[in-house]
This record gives sequence, structure tokens and C-alpha cells, in this order.
Amino acid sequence: MLQRLREVDWDPTHWLRRGLQITGKALTRLWGRDVMLYTGGVSFFIMLAIFPILAIAIGLYSLLSDPTQATPIADALAALIPAEARGLFRDQLRDLAHAPSEAVSAQSAIALVVGGYAAHRGFKALLAGLSFIHDEDEPRGFVGFNVMALLVLVAAFALVALLSFLFLGLRLAAATFHLRPLAGVWWLYSEWTWTSLGLTLAMTLIYRWAMSRQPVAWRASVTGGAAAALLCLGASWACAFYVEQIAHMGATYGSVAAVVVFLIWLSWTVNAVFFGGALATEIEIAVDQHREATAPPTPRPKLASRSES
Repeated sequence: MLQRLREVDWDPTHWLRRGLQITGKALTRLWGRDVMLYTGGVSFFIMLAIFPILAIAIGLYSLLSDPTQATPIADALAALIPAEARGLFRDQLRDLAHAPSEAVSAQSAIALVVGGYAAHRGFKALLAGLSFIHDEDEPRGFVGFNVMALLVLVAAFALVALLSFLFLGLRLAAATFHLRPLAGVWWLYSEWTWTSLGLTLAMTLIYRWAMSRQPVAWRASVTGGAAAALLCLGASWACAFYVEQIAHMGATYGSVAAVVVFLIWLSWTVNAVFFGGALATEIEIAVDQHREATAPPTPRPKLASRSES
């Protein structure tokens, strides 16, 4: 262990240079390919699935409790969306929350089919794009690929439900029992904190198990997942700044400006996810190359002398 630590180059300029090289290769891998086709596919199917998923969520809340209790979750999620598109999200949720339970149940049944199909297709496009970025030599077959996309979809819904439950449960416990030690820890109540943790965990697991037939190294997966989460949150801020301070979409697109802004935000977020996959791929390549370069040479077999032969 000590010998390995002595062999590490602790010069910060070395690691800065290596980081810039790997980042540049990841950007080249992302921009030098037809990744934009996968970005458009993922964005379209997410746009198609998001509102049926809201109907399904409201339908589940109507069976378990008051559907209006879903509003705090939606408000927390809507804070991540640019303000231009936030009203579209909240208006749809408000209409569903105040609709009769019979109508919501019937709509949820239809939304289950539409949303499930669109979400599954979206995750298939996401995994296909990551596999393309990763230069997968032996892609999964038809059945294996569809099963993997379905498993990722179910795991994503479960993770969102778990984090939403923990996020709201923490706020409710702090407000009910007046937990003063939690009162000063503002970041613990922030939806940005929980979103970043959830994105990092989700993308790490996707890069590790779903991007390639062979599991990607944990070091590369975690770094790519953290970068993707950071860029996703940065894309939300940058998109909000762009549409509110630079480009006034309402003057160009009129009543559909909210939809256009939502699609721009989706495309930037999907590109951030793809960049995380490209970064994880380049880190894995760099680690393998370093391991091969520092590995001791394999001893060549000793040839028999002429006298022995």
C-alpha cells in the first residue's frame, strides 16, 4: 500500500493536465458522433411521458390519500425547471389534483399505457445512446436490451418515490416535532441537495451496469455520475438564465413558448447525462492504459538450448 502511494505523482499540475485531457476527449467523444439523434429521441419520449406520469402519480395518491398532497412534491420538482416552463407543469398538476376521483382513476389507467410506453422508449433511447458513446463491441440482444431498459425504468421510479418520501418526511418531521438541530441545516431541506444525490446515485448505477455488457469500473462510474448530476443542475440554471435574460421565447413562439423552453431544458439535461457517460468511458480507458503501462513485464519462457534438444 505504501509503495503504491509513493509511486503516485502528487504534482497538482499533472492531475490538472490529465483532467483537462480526459475532459477534452470526453467532449470529442460526445460531439464527434451522432449523439444529437439520441438526445432528440430521449427528449421527445420524456416529453411524451411526463404528463401521463403525473396522472399516474395523482391516481395513486387518490387511492391512498388526498391527491392534493402530491402538490408539495410537484412544487419541489418544479423548482428545477426554468420559470418559463414551470407554469405548464403546475397547471397540469393542479387540474389533475382537483379533478373527480373517478375521472382521475380512468385517466390514470390510460396514462399507465401511454406513459409506460413512452418512458420505456425513452430509457431505450438513453441506453442506446450510452452504448453508442461507450463504443460497445457486443451490444445486448433484443430481449436483453428491452429487459434492461424496463429494469432501469422501474428502478428510476422506485428511486424517485423513495427520495420524495424521505424529502417530504424530513420536512414534516422537522415541522411537527420542532427539530431545532435540523432548522439551521438549510441544505438538508433543499430539493437541489436531494436531486443531486439522487441523480449521482442513479447515473452511477446506470453507467456501472447498463451502459455496457461488462460492468464499468466504480471509479469511472462514480466520477461520471457526479459530473452528470452537477451538469444537470447547472443546465437547469443556465437554461433558466438563457430563456429569462437572453432569449425571450414568448416573442418568437407565442403560446407554445413553455413547451419550447421545456424541450430546451430536456435536451440540455440529456446532453449532460451523455457527457457523464463519455467521461466515465474516457476515465476507464485512461485507468486501463495506466495499469498496462505500469504492470511488470511478463517473463518470457526460457528456450531450451541446443544441447538439451
